[in-house]
Amino acid sequence: MAGDAQVYLKIGEVARLVGISPSAIRAWESLGLTRPHRTESRYRLYNQDDLRLLKKARYLRKVRGLNAPAIVQMLKRDGKISAPANHEAAAIGTRLRRLRTQRGVGLAEVAAAAGISVGFLSAIERSQMTASIGTLRRLARYYRTNILDFFDATELNTRLVGPAKRKVLEAGPGVRMELLAWGNKVMEPHLFRIAPQAGSGESYAHEGEEFLFVLRGELKISLASEEYHLKRGDSFYFESATPHHWKNPGRTETWLLWVNTPPTF
Repeated sequence: MAGDAQVYLKIGEVARLVGISPSAIRAWESLGLTRPHRTESRYRLYNQDDLRLLKKARYLRKVRGLNAPAIVQMLKRDGKISAPANHEAAAIGTRLRRLRTQRGVGLAEVAAAAGISVGFLSAIERSQMTASIGTLRRLARYYRTNILDFFDATELNTRLVGPAKRKVLEAGPGVRMELLAWGNKVMEPHLFRIAPQAGSGESYAHEGEEFLFVLRGELKISLASEEYHLKRGDSFYFESATPHHWKNPGRTETWLLWVNTPPTF
């Protein structure tokens, strides 16, 4: 019936009703807060559920003072946002749980080794929350493996990897890692997509060397006591043994070509 038809709103209408800018809506979308429908010409269309989520997010930002990644984590925890549809991302929890049960250890032991709470580890294993790169690295170190194994990149690689064939890992709120090549390689190239105000979390270090090139947006990266502000077109090299952490300080999504050697993620 015509009265049962779904009502869709354009991004400008939603921005006016919620009281935020269209750019903020697009930034929250990159974090998974909304999944708007797309027309054939790629225009975004939002329904009433999207509108309610955005209003809730605006309330949490204005009244509770939460940043965007924290808002998304809270809404996911409360069941307001469904788990990501990406099968690679959803499978991380399953792999972590399998590693733990194969070793016959409890949640408390692994959580203590990774420096996180038992509840948080349980939520990660149940794919209800995502872990930062720093946390994933500590978990990988405990299991004597590396983050690359969480991609499940066991199939043979071809020279050409199209966008649809990339291995994807959601490494914490607003951080998406797309593996660009895998197999018996001496380099490990990724496309990092980092939402506004999202980042690596705590500092981490490992063996090897790293090179990154800013394709879009900006990045703040700290090496020990030094901080660098990278912008589009900048390249950056450092030794991985230096404790480092990073964050997108901007208002739009940052894209990075990030290469590690040897493959240590």
